Amino acid sequence: MSEWLIDGLLVFALIVTATATLVSRDLFRAVVVFIAFGLLMALAWVRLRAPDIALAEAAIGAGLTGVLLLDAVSHFRRGRSNNGDAETGGER
Repeated sequence: MSEWLIDGLLVFALIVTATATLVSRDLFRAVVVFIAFGLLMALAWVRLRAPDIALAEAAIGAGLTGVLLLDAVSHFRRGRSNNGDAETGGER
């Protein structure tokens, strides 16, 4: 009985984090929730008795991809702030 409860909560958490990632308007928040989704997905693979896939999901899905997306968000935000200055150009 408790296994069904754990699996049900895991599925619910996966659905909530996936939905939150898709509907988030803040890029940083979306990336952080995406990382949480990757970690929950790794836990789901452990529950399915696939530890090799769980390790790959945690390392690549949550770890490497998350870091790359966070770096992309920081570059995007920096570019937007510089772009705002470039639009005015300092020339009047």
